[in-house]
Amino acid sequence: MSTEVLLEELEVLESIYPTELQRVSERDIHIEAEPDDPADGAEAVKVTLCVSYPDGYPDVLPNLSLQAEETNFNENDVQGLINDLRAVGGENLGMAMTFTLVSHLREQLSKLVQSKADELERAEEARTRGTPVTPETFTAWKIKFDKELALKKAQEEEDKLRVLTLKEREEWKKLGTRLTGRQLFERNKGLEDETLLEEGTISVDITQYERTREEVEPEEAVTFSDSD
Repeated sequence: MSTEVLLEELEVLESIYPTELQRVSERDIHIEAEPDDPADGAEAVKVTLCVSYPDGYPDVLPNLSLQAEETNFNENDVQGLINDLRAVGGENLGMAMTFTLVSHLREQLSKLVQSKADELERAEEARTRGTPVTPETFTAWKIKFDKELALKKAQEEEDKLRVLTLKEREEWKKLGTRLTGRQLFERNKGLEDETLLEEGTISVDITQYERTREEVEPEEAVTFSDSD
């Protein structure tokens, strides 16, 4: 390709991108590109397309690279954009293709930015929604909770014992081994353990002493007469 033809294309590009295009040399340019349709609420994204024209251009592809330092794009994102540009360039061999490449880049940036925004939204929803509870996750949580509770109670007891005298500690430990009334009841339902009953205690069936309502005849009334 002659220098005159390349200069003609560059002049057209400068009229289209008056502030975005920068000539680095006779055969190298940088063009800033932004998404055609930025995602709502997404950060502004701007990349720089670096184009180097070889002698065989446009019958051969130009050398392409991207500068995207101020974006959240990773290496795979950048490489994917470059691969797309090379594919489009291969479809336009023999023609001035820089404008087509920049237009395609802007479209792909819109899609990529929207994809990143959707990914962040899904991550935020998952964070606020929390982890679904299953029997397995509940069991794991219960084991952890019981362990933490036991450690906490042990620490509290240790703190209490630390300020007690030796005698008070012994009394405290004895209290801790005594069964409560409810525990005794659960342990000896039906009073089956006779060792807890006093000797000579008689079981009483209170159903034998159910009272019934009886009609009581009033006593014979005493009357007084004025005639006597």
